[in-house]
Amino acid sequence: MINTIVSLHDRVFGAVQRNLEDWLPGLLARLVFAGVLLVYFLNSAMKKLGEGLSGFFTVTDNAYFQILPSVVEQYGYNASEVPLLPWGIVVYLGTYGEVLLPVLIVIGLFTRIAALGMIGFVFVQSYVDIAFHGVDAETIGAWFDRFSDAAIFDQRAMWLFLLAYLVIRGAGKASVDHLLHRININGVRLD
Repeated sequence: MINTIVSLHDRVFGAVQRNLEDWLPGLLARLVFAGVLLVYFLNSAMKKLGEGLSGFFTVTDNAYFQILPSVVEQYGYNASEVPLLPWGIVVYLGTYGEVLLPVLIVIGLFTRIAALGMIGFVFVQSYVDIAFHGVDAETIGAWFDRFSDAAIFDQRAMWLFLLAYLVIRGAGKASVDHLLHRININGVRLD
């Protein structure tokens, strides 16, 4: 009896895995990323850029205040006085990374690189929240406690798991990466 159940289990879930593993997990990971994090990151980035289409090419003082408040404070709250190296570069990379990387993930283009970039971004974002924004212990949270709602240790761990999946497995067959692989541009494999 147990052998029949195990055999049935293996046949059913083996068929599910064979038919779905090449396209569904990567698509679902990107869909969840889009549903949970895309608007969050794009909204955050838009608060750092100028208004209108031309404003997209203008990083505002607000970007400096949001990303590096204590650094701006050192320069008398005058963002134009903050040196380009290294702080200005950090602000520009952070601002435009917040736009470009999530969009690449959602459309499935250079997904592994974009997800790896987002992992770095989330670590930097968490460090900035703790070191420069001074978030409290409840917001930071802790693992293996009875609460699952801390913004940094709990929520961002889930974000990182999702992004790590995309780094390891790629976007799957339902992606621009797969399409480019099929076209075989210069023999480079993206998925």
